[in-house]
Amino acid sequence: WNLSVPALYEEALRRGEASVAANGPLVAYTGTHTGRSPNDKFVVDEPSCHDKVWWGDVNKPISTEKFDRLYADMMAYLDGKDLFAVDAYAGADPAHRLPIRVITQFAWHNLFARHMFVAETDPAEHAKHRPEFTVIDAPYFKADPAIHGTRSDCFICLSFARRVVIIGGTSYAGEIKKSIFTVMNYLLPQRDVMPMHCSANTDDHGDTALFFGLSGTGKTTLSSDPARRLIGDDEHGWSPQGVFNFEGGCYAKMIKLSAEAEPQIYSTTQRFGTVLENVVMDPETRVLDFDADTLTENTRGAYPLSFIDNFEVTGQGQHPRNIVMLTADAFGVLPPIAKLTPQAAMYHFLSGYTARLAGTEKGVTEPKATFSTCFGAPFLPLPPNVYAKLLGERIATYQANVWLVNTGWSGGPHGVGKRMKIAHTRAMITAALTGQLNAVTYDVHPIF
Repeated sequence: WNLSVPALYEEALRRGEASVAANGPLVAYTGTHTGRSPNDKFVVDEPSCHDKVWWGDVNKPISTEKFDRLYADMMAYLDGKDLFAVDAYAGADPAHRLPIRVITQFAWHNLFARHMFVAETDPAEHAKHRPEFTVIDAPYFKADPAIHGTRSDCFICLSFARRVVIIGGTSYAGEIKKSIFTVMNYLLPQRDVMPMHCSANTDDHGDTALFFGLSGTGKTTLSSDPARRLIGDDEHGWSPQGVFNFEGGCYAKMIKLSAEAEPQIYSTTQRFGTVLENVVMDPETRVLDFDADTLTENTRGAYPLSFIDNFEVTGQGQHPRNIVMLTADAFGVLPPIAKLTPQAAMYHFLSGYTARLAGTEKGVTEPKATFSTCFGAPFLPLPPNVYAKLLGERIATYQANVWLVNTGWSGGPHGVGKRMKIAHTRAMITAALTGQLNAVTYDVHPIF
């Protein structure tokens, strides 16, 4: 219960769950599931949420009876087994944070959860911690579709009435963090707080910037800027008081990671405490190979924010002056950077165009055009217009500049053109955030 990082290392190694790489990171492999399984995610259809949830392909209903049977069978399976629990918060702002408990079958999953959520450092406050949502994660427990009403033996089931998430049949740790993100996306709009699938950073003057985008578009890389303090790399809330991180760590893509292009993220892979997921490692030397994609393109690293030199300790920032919408266009069509009118900003937020990249979801092997509403449709339990309305109100109230930045291909589509260089994209974003693009001449594109 609330074990330290070294203790979780020891348990993971003793149980054969993971290995230690050169310089100290913990390396684990997830087997069949190397990305999220969106088709296996269900929301319990209960009276308390029936009229609120955006039912359909994203939020597939499961009956209370089927859920109760699945939950009971899962508890029977876990009876007598060693489990690991960590108490933490989703949300850095005390006014809006959610007390949570994560119970896992794997020690390395518990270390992942410890990194991903916000820890309570005050022992007196920790003693008073009472979870308002619990995640129970048992990768080795498999559902029976005929009995439990699932699509396969893998499941991620969320009950708002019982305030619990149960996960089974998958060892991919990302399901833990995204299930709580879904919970926050349900609860916060009802409290006039906009939940966002975005990264955020700030400078010494409190000039905050947001970076919207799906996995693989560069949120983590571009927000980890040596010249600015990182607030967070993936999930945030925008309240009437400002921006706050939901998480206590980062979950970065590791494929083709290099010390030259991404020095801050690379440095986290060379130290004790970082959890690496599906990164190929030499069995003898324990040296990591970040270019290898033999297991998946979706190789990942989880580490606490404190591993980034210039992180924002509070996890909070002022109302953003700039909003960057990232898209990895696989067809070589979108310009490298464009400034959006408020109307165009709302259009791109609701359409959420990008190319879904290989590895981020099970079965995706080639870039594929996709339109993910609000840059986060898989995690939106409420109708998209709820989130769009909140964003529109905040852009109007705080007069934020909105930029569309293409981190995808230039000079032709995927396979013909080349991927934008990180250094070039970072230079353009720096110019936007520092005001260098405020006084330049713009051409209004008739289509975009």
